[in-house]
Amino acid sequence: MGSTTQRGHGISDRSLRALLKRSAELKGELVAFAQSRRFDRWLTPALLEAAGPERRLGELEAIRIIDNFILRYRLPDSSTVVDKFVAGRRDLAESDRQMLLGWRDPVEGIFEIRRKDGDAVVLLNLIDDLEYRTYSNVGRAAFRSVTKGDFLLATLVPVHSVDGVWLASGALAPYPKTSATEIARAALELATSHPALVFRNPEKIEQGWESMRADRAAFVEFCGGDELVLSPADGEDRLNSYYRHRQEATIAQLPERARSRRLPSLGMPFFELPQELAEADTVGVIYDDIDGLNFYADYGMLQELFADPNLTGRKQHQDLLRTYLREESIAPLPIRRLAAAHPETADAVFRKLLRKPGFTWSEHGEDLLRRRKPWYYAQEPRPGVSVIGERLSELTANGRQPALTRARRVPRQPDRP
Repeated sequence: MGSTTQRGHGISDRSLRALLKRSAELKGELVAFAQSRRFDRWLTPALLEAAGPERRLGELEAIRIIDNFILRYRLPDSSTVVDKFVAGRRDLAESDRQMLLGWRDPVEGIFEIRRKDGDAVVLLNLIDDLEYRTYSNVGRAAFRSVTKGDFLLATLVPVHSVDGVWLASGALAPYPKTSATEIARAALELATSHPALVFRNPEKIEQGWESMRADRAAFVEFCGGDELVLSPADGEDRLNSYYRHRQEATIAQLPERARSRRLPSLGMPFFELPQELAEADTVGVIYDDIDGLNFYADYGMLQELFADPNLTGRKQHQDLLRTYLREESIAPLPIRRLAAAHPETADAVFRKLLRKPGFTWSEHGEDLLRRRKPWYYAQEPRPGVSVIGERLSELTANGRQPALTRARRVPRQPDRP
């Protein structure tokens, strides 16, 4: 297995106990800070939504929501509750500050318990295929109800000054080993819908690129190109035909015994467009070598605009291009593609839209995209597929789920103009 255990190095048991005690003190102060009136306008709606119309919310669910709010929620200025807490506490030692700031990068996962080791448990994250030596700031009692082979849904945060030592944060949800099939299904869904969780493991990043390159080559061969414009119904049919083709090719390489138990899955639907795309007139399907497989609502209308810049005067076409420029859910890819495909007309399209007669795509296009989509340029490109680890593959095979070593990234959809 490609797992690597995340262990601490060069620290005494006494020092570790002191750090764990301090982490408990800081976490208590941080929770109290998050529940103060200062953050009520953001935290209370989240709790009320989870409570539902009957206004019932269990203690563990409340803990989970508060913990998620503290570690992940972005306030209007893009800071977190942790950032605010650290900024307002000038009395904190540097080691405390570093520990707290490290909590802004939690590990969310579905873990299998490999073994217990004193006050710690060694957990294998089924999502990123890494092992984490994990403690709780309430001691070994937190892990009393679980044994080797059981599963935990958990969030972990680092003890910053100790490499490879992790803390369980918030509520732990334990599941017995008899739940392996359901756990594997949930882990597979999480890995395929949130590839960033997989890519905490550096090995999976390169494996992901290799997998995506192979998948894209197969897509181009099957579909005749890396860019399609279809009706939503035809788009679903084409993608399902492609995925079925890929599944058949994978199954054909399996031993006959393993092949027979997977054949029934071939008739199952693989892909269904989200409602926003299903209601569009056309859907653009682009499988890029960097941005991966993406889908774009009303892409055919945008093609018409670049083919005929006079359409910029029509509100519907103008609003659509503005949407593509404005929405954070849309990367620069489709606009770059259209500008490259229509070099004779791209300048005229943007001059009319932006009301800048001196605009040229070759000189100003990239600057325009960087201004409108800074989030895209601020992050390192990642593969558009998730690579499933060996243990998760074993669990899905035992549960007779379709064997998958790669999965399509689920795209966020733009608002239609």
